[in-house]
Amino acid sequence: MKQNQLAFADWLQECAEHVEHVLDELLPAAGTAPARLHDAMRYAVLGGGKRVRAALVYAAGHACPISGSTVAVDASLDRAAAAVELIHAYSLVHDDLPCMDDDTLRRGRPTTHVQFDEATAMLAGDAMQPLAFELLAEMPIAPALGLQATRVLARAAGSLGMAGGQAIDLGSVGRTLSREELQTMHSMKTGAMLACSVSLGGIVAGASSSVRQALDAYAQAVGLAFQVVDDVLDVTADSASLGKTPGKDAADNKPTYVSLLGLAEARRFAHELGEAAHRALEPLGEGGARLAQLADFIVLRDR
Repeated sequence: MKQNQLAFADWLQECAEHVEHVLDELLPAAGTAPARLHDAMRYAVLGGGKRVRAALVYAAGHACPISGSTVAVDASLDRAAAAVELIHAYSLVHDDLPCMDDDTLRRGRPTTHVQFDEATAMLAGDAMQPLAFELLAEMPIAPALGLQATRVLARAAGSLGMAGGQAIDLGSVGRTLSREELQTMHSMKTGAMLACSVSLGGIVAGASSSVRQALDAYAQAVGLAFQVVDDVLDVTADSASLGKTPGKDAADNKPTYVSLLGLAEARRFAHELGEAAHRALEPLGEGGARLAQLADFIVLRDR
C-alpha cells in the first residue's frame, strides 16, 4: 500500500481496510479444521480496531528512501503489518481472560472467551503468535533483514517487552509505583509493540542507521504517549466510544498516569510526548509527515 495525497483520516481508514484485507487473506480460512479454533482467531483479529500498529509500519516504511524492488517492499510491509496486528490481537485475547484482566467487552463486542470459551480463546492466542512469525519468514526481502525483523518482534512481544510489562502490571495491583517504575512498565507493556511497528517499517525499507535512530526516538515517544492517553480515556470515556469497559483500572486498583499525576498533568505529559515525537522526525523531512500525523492522532484521540 503506497503513500498518497489523501487526507489523514482517509489515509488511516485506507490503512485499516487494507490490512484487514491482508489479514483476511493470510489467516486460515473460515471452516478450515479445526474450525472452532480458526473461527475464534478470525473473530479476535478481524472486524475492528484502529490498526494504529499497522499504520505505523506502513508510515515508517514509506518514510524511508526505498532501494530495490518496490513490489517486494510493499509485500513485506503487508506481512509485517499483519504480524504486529496478530501479536496485538493475541495479547488482547489473553489480557481479557478471567485469569488476567477478566473483561467481557472488547472493540464494542463480547471478548473472545465470552463469545467462544476460555480454552478456545487461549488456544486462539497461542496460534496467532507463531502465525505472526511465519508471515515475517515469508517476507521477500534480504534474509539478514528478515532475521532483524524477527528478532525485533520477538523481543518486543517477550519477557523484556509486552509480556514482561503485563507481568509487572499484574504484580503492581494495589501498589503505588514511582513515575520511573510506571514508565518502565508502560514502555514494556504497550510501548514495546508500538515501537516495534515503527522499527519493522524501517527494517523492511532498508533504512539507514541515521533514519533508524530518528524512527527509534519517535517510536519511544509515541509508544508511551499511547498508554498515557489510554489511562486518561479509562477515566473520561464511556464504553460506547471506548469499545471496552471503562474505569477498569481504577476499579482494579491499578497504578496509572492519572492515579499518579492527576488527570490534567497526565494530559499535559501526553502532549509533551507528542511534541518529542515531532522533534524526532525532523531529520526525515517531508517523509515523516504521516508519522507526525499519527503522533497527533495518538495524543488527541478520544477512544
